[in-house]
Amino acid sequence: MRDHPTRQRRQLDARVKHLPARGPALAASLVQIARRCGRPGCHCAQGELHVGHYLTRSVGGKTQTTYVPVELVDEVRAWIDEYQRLRQLIQESTQLALARVRGHVRARKQRAGRSSGR
Repeated sequence: MRDHPTRQRRQLDARVKHLPARGPALAASLVQIARRCGRPGCHCAQGELHVGHYLTRSVGGKTQTTYVPVELVDEVRAWIDEYQRLRQLIQESTQLALARVRGHVRARKQRAGRSSGR
């Protein structure tokens, strides 16, 4: 059974209400990279690597990496989560809007078929 147009409209309206951003949104991934610094006397030369946080994102088909200071990691994670939330809402809203349009077209065709058959 297809969703009723009123239900589709209510679902779409509910998604749209949640669209305003709650804060910054960042389209990127946060990764940890462990590496050696290259100094011969450093602890990383013995195996304990330096761990850093980096943002990665695609720019013009190439991956761009940006260092994230430790004190900003939690905030940056929240920005990425906000982007994911908005992206999901937009995808759901798109599907609901398309379903509404298709339902309208289908109903219109049914009404036209009934009126011409009389």
